[in-house]
Amino acid sequence: MTKKIQKHIETSLAHAGLRSDPVTGSISTPIYQTATFAHPEFGKSTGYDYSRTKNPTRDSLELVLADLEEGARASCFASGMAAIGALQSLFAPGDTLLVSHDLYGGTYRMFENIFKPWGLGIRYVDFADISHVHKNIDASVKALYIETPTNPLMRIADITALSAIAHKHNALVIVDN
Repeated sequence: MTKKIQKHIETSLAHAGLRSDPVTGSISTPIYQTATFAHPEFGKSTGYDYSRTKNPTRDSLELVLADLEEGARASCFASGMAAIGALQSLFAPGDTLLVSHDLYGGTYRMFENIFKPWGLGIRYVDFADISHVHKNIDASVKALYIETPTNPLMRIADITALSAIAHKHNALVIVDN
């Protein structure tokens, strides 16, 4: 890791969650276990209604993760399967995903039993062999869904090389690790 990247991570982690809470005066984000939030008056919301949709603790975590990854934003989910399910909303019937050929069984079942019936094309590819990606990518491919290391065979994919191929074809890169 370069010193610049290391310093960025250390600085970001040291400042993680340091946001002032205007209601309580806390200088760091507390853990909000609240399920529901009060409104200042009828028809006006603080932006927080119900913890399943939005929560200040989760907001803080998402901001930190986006900063660490140097991304525009991050989204946190209660489980990996919930995150994978949410990904489906990024795609339309007829879109194709290149997917790790060796992946967690629950993910495989979600692709086969939910995504395919919704009209997504799923092509299973050995991402450990870049030539398989070159053979399978075309204009219909909207994303590479890379599990690395894979489960159960623990195969490793070169995320940098795969990202270059995907971006050349205007496809998203989704990494499950």
